[in-house]
Amino acid sequence: MSKYLVVGAGLFGSVFAHEAAMRGNQVTVLEKRNHIAGNIYTKEVEGIQVHMYGAHIFHTKMKNIWDYVRQFADFNHYVNSPIANYHGEIYNLPFNMNTFNKLWGVITPDEAKAKIDEQKKAVLLTDNPTNLEEQAISLIGTDVYEKLVKGYTEKQWGQSATELPAFIIRRLPVRFTYDNNYFNDPYQGIPIGGYTQIVEKLLDNPLISVKTNVDYLKHRNLAADSNTKIIYTGMIDQFFDYKLGALAYRSLRFETEVKDTDNYQGNAVVNYTDSEHPFTRVIEHKHFEFGKGNKGRTVITHEYPQAWHQGDDPYYPINNLQNKTLYKQYTELAKLKAPNVIFGGRLGQGSVKNLV
Repeated sequence: MSKYLVVGAGLFGSVFAHEAAMRGNQVTVLEKRNHIAGNIYTKEVEGIQVHMYGAHIFHTKMKNIWDYVRQFADFNHYVNSPIANYHGEIYNLPFNMNTFNKLWGVITPDEAKAKIDEQKKAVLLTDNPTNLEEQAISLIGTDVYEKLVKGYTEKQWGQSATELPAFIIRRLPVRFTYDNNYFNDPYQGIPIGGYTQIVEKLLDNPLISVKTNVDYLKHRNLAADSNTKIIYTGMIDQFFDYKLGALAYRSLRFETEVKDTDNYQGNAVVNYTDSEHPFTRVIEHKHFEFGKGNKGRTVITHEYPQAWHQGDDPYYPINNLQNKTLYKQYTELAKLKAPNVIFGGRLGQGSVKNLV
């Protein structure tokens, strides 16, 4: 029997703990928040499962993953079809024929492609776009870029689109079909009753001990046993006390409120793509479960991107060359100074495969 100390009770850490315990290993899970489930934590408010750290839609191309997660919850058939609000004009996302018809009145894919090509040719573009703005216009033309990409992206990353690298948007979904399904993945849905139950079931094993309100970095002595393997799902730079410098992140602020109406915006996710609104999107949680909950009330959340400072929750690593280079330096440091630690999860960029 091996001993594991898992730092972080999010999805990565909880799946690892579950699989390790199923193989007869002893696992201690430490979570610095006062609840488990990390950023997929859901809480019932007015009979509605509220995504407390932003919307999470489960989707995958892999049937074995879909079968695995459905051991712990039943999923509905929710399909992610967000809409964009630009100064009160409503557009379908991802960019598809419904979007192009609303913008230009075009009906056929050939008409839409011709319009995009016309706009691309009217702008001086290089063959190799050097920033996000050039890359976006080369993909979808100026109208879609100005109305549906520029403002949202600059709010999200806190930088001008001309200062952001082109590769961020190279996989921008553009479809010449009347299809509002954001993901191409065949398996998609929302767990009926929320995500927290999944993590509760993952951690429900006599070989797993869970402790919340414990910051591992302030209690490293909890893993004093040299035979204990550590699974660390936090920030790799913070683990090393920012020895090589701090990685760059973006953070979010959530404002959640109950509204005295049955239906506030008619869709689960509405992106606000102009620069005037300080938030990027509004989530109406009851639409993830098709109106389930209090019929006279609804719960909405505004998401505000903001700069990250040490001590804030990091949500998005900044995807640039400087950050990638520094992250690689930390991974090399980890090999030398922390051979008994496995860094995983969203912040650690790890994998559970073949680790237990």
